[in-house]
Amino acid sequence: MSAIEGIQTTYTIIEDGRGSDVIKRKDQATLHATGTIKESGKRFWCTKDPGQQPFTCEYGVGQVITGWDQGCLGMKVGEKRLLCIPAAEGYGAKGFPAWKIPGGATLEFELECLSINGKK
Repeated sequence: MSAIEGIQTTYTIIEDGRGSDVIKRKDQATLHATGTIKESGKRFWCTKDPGQQPFTCEYGVGQVITGWDQGCLGMKVGEKRLLCIPAAEGYGAKGFPAWKIPGGATLEFELECLSINGKK
């Protein structure tokens, strides 16, 4: 696991990406994601499931939980990365009841970067 400066979230690169473009602050990127509760191994979200689609947002600006927001910075198109997000940088003590994420849960997200600012 690699550290991310300034936060507790860590990451492991599962598969290298291609090219020189990386997700930077204020970039819009589209990713496939599978989210799992580390303590139980329960999967709570997958963009590849029927009815789901890849997730797009602007990164580094706080649109999503801190661990995801900062943990995706530096990814290249085609890169697969595993994030390990502690509760304080995820959904905290309250959890996320709609997805059955308990308070205090550590989250793991397996991510695949599909595009950065529309470039595949």
